[in-house]
Amino acid sequence: MILASMAGCAQEPRTSPTVGAAEGRALIEQALPPGVADRAGWADDLYGAFSALEITPTAEKICAVVAVTGQESGFQVDPVIPDLGRVAWREIDRRAERAAIPPSLVHEVLGLESSTGQSYAERIDHARTEKDLSDVFEDFTGSLPLGRSLFASWNPIRTRGPMQVNVAFAEAFAASHRYPYPVKQSIADEVFTRRGSLYFGVAHLLDYTAPYESYLYRFADFNAGQYASRNAAFQRAVGLVSGRRLEADGALLPHESAGGPGDTEGAVRALGKRLHLDDEAIHAALEQGKTREFERTEVYRGVFALADRVQGRPAPRAVLPQIELKGPKISRKLTTEWYARRVDARFKRCLAR
Repeated sequence: MILASMAGCAQEPRTSPTVGAAEGRALIEQALPPGVADRAGWADDLYGAFSALEITPTAEKICAVVAVTGQESGFQVDPVIPDLGRVAWREIDRRAERAAIPPSLVHEVLGLESSTGQSYAERIDHARTEKDLSDVFEDFTGSLPLGRSLFASWNPIRTRGPMQVNVAFAEAFAASHRYPYPVKQSIADEVFTRRGSLYFGVAHLLDYTAPYESYLYRFADFNAGQYASRNAAFQRAVGLVSGRRLEADGALLPHESAGGPGDTEGAVRALGKRLHLDDEAIHAALEQGKTREFERTEVYRGVFALADRVQGRPAPRAVLPQIELKGPKISRKLTTEWYARRVDARFKRCLAR
């Protein structure tokens, strides 16, 4: 019964809450994996996230969040990370080189005494959790003259808490939605807490409408960004119609620092006459690639109309983005597809419970 309803629930996650608090918390506790400590606390915070976001806590949606949390942290709010200090120094040196600053100079500055009496370098060496390490950088950037303007982006901990939510997403979401809890220090610091990470994690995973028939693509989006699976399918369709080889990574426009149009925009421009659109209209449509509105543009509809005719059948509207995962905490070759399928396996085990 539950498995049969998965497809319908995957596309429209946002509805008015119809599950009572007691029933919702009980359903969440049932979905948690065996061995999770403080099950009542997890159930309270997760139900609170669903309630604040006005998302009904159905079995499928609860299991989706449980699966992501299990994959990201094993339900540890601030887990100990082996060799975190070594990982941090490697990232610090990488950022120094990218900024054309001698790493030796950065190491010298980090040798200064911090607010705890230890040097920043000593605290980095002894950091055991992401919160430990982030606190060092917050202290560092807040204490030194021009620290925030020069080194604010140097904190290597950009995903936080038991759902490993991206700080940039949390801050952007909080700017347009009322955060339901008191903010003690900052939104970035709230993401370290269980309640904050679950709130923003549920928002990132479920609080948007996408043309997906399976939660598998939401899991990929959680890793690669909302609508990445939809956009990867669009890129696949553009490549099919244009005859150009495109990376189906879900990024429709290049990074801001890149000059000129990227490969995807160039391929769509080559279809301009067939789409009856000029370069300006194409660019304007692609700028909506991180929103639902992109699906309503003439570019999106026109490309898929062409792709459907070329294939003789509807082209897929969602595919797994082809992205190799990179970051200071990743030490082996992993991909977004690997991540999505691992979470999907957890999701199905949760539904079986």
